[in-house]
This record gives sequence, C-alpha cells and structure tokens, in this order.
Amino acid sequence: MDTSEPTTPQASTGRVNQKLRTRRAIVQAAVELMRSGREVAMPEVAKAALVSEATAYRHFPDLVSLLQEAMAGQMPSPAEALASVADSRDPVERVAVATEHLLRTVLTYQGATRAMIAGTITRPESAGARPAMRFGLIDLALAPLDDTLAATDPAALRQLKNDLAVVVSAEALFALTDLAHLDPEQAVASVVRTASTLTRAALDAAASR
Repeated sequence: MDTSEPTTPQASTGRVNQKLRTRRAIVQAAVELMRSGREVAMPEVAKAALVSEATAYRHFPDLVSLLQEAMAGQMPSPAEALASVADSRDPVERVAVATEHLLRTVLTYQGATRAMIAGTITRPESAGARPAMRFGLIDLALAPLDDTLAATDPAALRQLKNDLAVVVSAEALFALTDLAHLDPEQAVASVVRTASTLTRAALDAAASR
C-alpha cells in the first residue's frame, strides 16, 4: 500500500514558485555580473545566486541561454541610442553616434559579450541567441537614405549595411584592443572613424553615379 501523502495543490504551487524564484535569482546574478564588466561564467553566476552550479544548469542548459535571458531588456533601443541625433539627416553623423554607442555598450558588458561570442562562435546554430544590436542601429542610422539611396540604388545601400556590420561590432573592437594593443578609447575612435569613412565613401560614390 502506498502510504505517501498525496501532493496538495498548495505544495505543487509552492514548488513552482520556488523554481521561479531560483530562476530569477540566477538571472539577476548574471545581470549583476554583466554590469560589472567582469568575466561571466556559470560557476560565478551560481555562487552569486547562492545556488549550486548543478542547479543553475538545471534552469539553463548552457551559459549562452542564460546570457540571452539576462541581456533581454538591458540594452537601450536603437531609437534611445540615437536620441542625440534624432533630428539629424546626416547619415555619417548618425553612423558615428551608432558606432560609438555600440562599442561603449560592449565595453560596459565586456565580460558577457566575450562569453556570448565564445559560446556561439563554435556553435553557429546558436548564433541567433546573440543580441545583434548592430543591425538595428545601422538600419536606424541610415534611415535618412530610405527616400534617396534606397530608391535609386538599393543594392548599394544593402552593401553599405553589410560593410558596416563588419565594422560596427564587438569583434572589430576586440581585434584592436586584444591584437593591436590599443587602449579602449583609441580602439573606439578607430572603429568610429572607419565606419564614418565607409559611409561617406558610399554616399560620394552614389552622388557621382
């Protein structure tokens, strides 16, 4: 005969609520580590959340999935990022602001950014977990071209966006800081200059055609 006590609705609800609290604690710990700029790894997250590493992995199968949830809602929208140039119709100026915003965000969340890149670069199928902020920023920065270059030479506009996607990136920033040994300010200035030059060159080429 089974003498175990039946599970009550209250007990079941209590377990669900506890799981939700634990999950929120893990995510919040990841957010705090992200904001610190330090390296983000599952053992450090679990320690900060006061849970075991095994518990953290029960809620999130890998660091990428945890970072994806932790990053959600932490970054300003493209419109918020470009608020200072909202009235500008100059794509070069707008691209410069978008580029600097992205790079400074990367520096602020450097540990999480590196962990996300490391976790997805060898697993292309998980690349969709990356925020891909650059594309929204580039699209909005080039919005003044929707009535001009987009109408006269949409292929040229697509190419410019692809070119900028290579430059307006954490990868470009890390190449300059890690490999070229520039300090962060020098690296940001270099990438902003490159993005601005690309944009200006595309506009000049379009004007000459």
